[in-house]
Amino acid sequence: MTGIRLTAPAPGWAIDADVVVVGSGVAGLTAALRCAAAGLDTVVVTKARLDDGSTRWAQGGIAAALGEGDTPEQHLDDTLVAGAGLCDEEAVRTLVTEGPDAVRRLIETGAHFDTTDSGAIALTREGGHHRRRIAHAGGDATGAEISRALVEAVREAALHTIENALVLDLLTDAEGRTAGVSLHVMGEGQHDGVGAVRAPSVVLATGGMGQVFSATTNPSVSTGDGVALALRAGAEVSDLEFVQFHPTVLFLGADSEGQQPLVSEAVRGEGAHLVDGDGVRFMAGQHELAELAPRDIVAKGITRRMHEKGAEHMYLDARHFGAAMWEQRFPTILAACRAHGVDPVTEPIPVAPAAHYASGGVRTDLRGRTTVPGLYACGEVACTGVHGANRLASNSLLEGLVFAERIAADIAKTRPPRTGPVAAPDGVGPVALPAPEARTAIQRTMSRGAGVLRSAASLAAAAEELEALHREAAAGADGAGADGAGAKAVVPGVEAWEVANLLLVSRVLVAAARDREETRGCHWREDRPDRDDAHGRRHLVVRLAPDRAPVVHRTETAAFPPVRPSD
Repeated sequence: MTGIRLTAPAPGWAIDADVVVVGSGVAGLTAALRCAAAGLDTVVVTKARLDDGSTRWAQGGIAAALGEGDTPEQHLDDTLVAGAGLCDEEAVRTLVTEGPDAVRRLIETGAHFDTTDSGAIALTREGGHHRRRIAHAGGDATGAEISRALVEAVREAALHTIENALVLDLLTDAEGRTAGVSLHVMGEGQHDGVGAVRAPSVVLATGGMGQVFSATTNPSVSTGDGVALALRAGAEVSDLEFVQFHPTVLFLGADSEGQQPLVSEAVRGEGAHLVDGDGVRFMAGQHELAELAPRDIVAKGITRRMHEKGAEHMYLDARHFGAAMWEQRFPTILAACRAHGVDPVTEPIPVAPAAHYASGGVRTDLRGRTTVPGLYACGEVACTGVHGANRLASNSLLEGLVFAERIAADIAKTRPPRTGPVAAPDGVGPVALPAPEARTAIQRTMSRGAGVLRSAASLAAAAEELEALHREAAAGADGAGADGAGAKAVVPGVEAWEVANLLLVSRVLVAAARDREETRGCHWREDRPDRDDAHGRRHLVVRLAPDRAPVVHRTETAAFPPVRPSD
């Protein structure tokens, strides 16, 4: 345990529970519902409203071997290929074998998927899949429907929920075991300001960290809070260098920042073509699946063509769909495009890659346990080993669903006793907070140095800029600027805490990316274009040292070590 915590006021209120789940996407709400059904006193903490997480924005669907002729083994094969040699096969097998029944239980919970005329679940294809196995809802509003169903179930079950709450740090007991979380509730309500939920089991389901980049498909709440909390608590993270850039994000201009509209892979699954400004299909011949190759390959193909043509974007051409298909199958995407002045019915859609999904995260075992006793993680914040170096399309919702159920089963089985949290150890000072305006500097540094294309030079420059921001924050906390002059300490608050999380996650991501001197999956090194299986087919595990520096460790094989020494 590091004892490192954010600079924040002491909790002014506290509630007690058996389990606290942080996050309200498919992973968090599934875990909470299963824990509550097992008789555990469960509290859900979420950063905005219950339905404001990344799940709501998922368009394409959820992958599972539900169709005639499809099998979990085929789903496993496609996942392993996409993962570029770094998937944990046991984790993938768990996902694909338990996935179909998990989807059926989701339907029993109230989720309505699109069906064929015969009443069967309608299935489509996406990149990397050799079969139609993507279940979808509302055409292209799968995440919104799943979120609706789970939120309704949580409200019907009368679970204790705390909305508009930013989780700050893990609380631990005298033995170093999990004892809850501290959090800050924004706005009026039953609780306000900094408080604590004391519980012996904490489930992190905080989603992604796309906001470390200038342009991302992630909502504004995706600031890496769960990964940062876990690092400060002493947990291991892994595979953080593997950030998936979605190939087809609506291009709004070279200077556009923040959340960008996604154009789902399902559009390509239904037959849309990627073309350059001359109308030439450039993915044909690059991969057997052409536009439906795994996402890393398509993102690289688009980026290469952009460089060859000196263009800022490529195009996705689906004019042949016709108005009726666009309106029925992809109403959300159609509306988003038209809102930005593009009509897919009559013109190709300008697209470019943008940060989309973190394949790595807080390292867990098959029960969702992290290296900190009592701390669990599931969904995008976790690294289960399922995704390897590149997530297969639409495996994310399924991973959240399957491993959330496993976590709930483990907590229900072990039922750890409640213990009281203790203060941080003597001599461990709180994290110095960067100024809120550093957020833009972090994002631009990461986009420039650790985006789709990376090199030793770009990553070294990014590391230097991030360390300068880290030193500047420390100098501000000490009351001295970089030039020795007085510096105003940053006042603790939501913006400063989020920027502290973004800075920590960025530093760790860049440290891992510098260590991986090869191109693999969605980690693309311009200066190291080849895959190096002899040295690179290993996981990079990172912990935070007491001096706050990331310490990178390379595993001895492609398999993860156990999360507990005794396992």
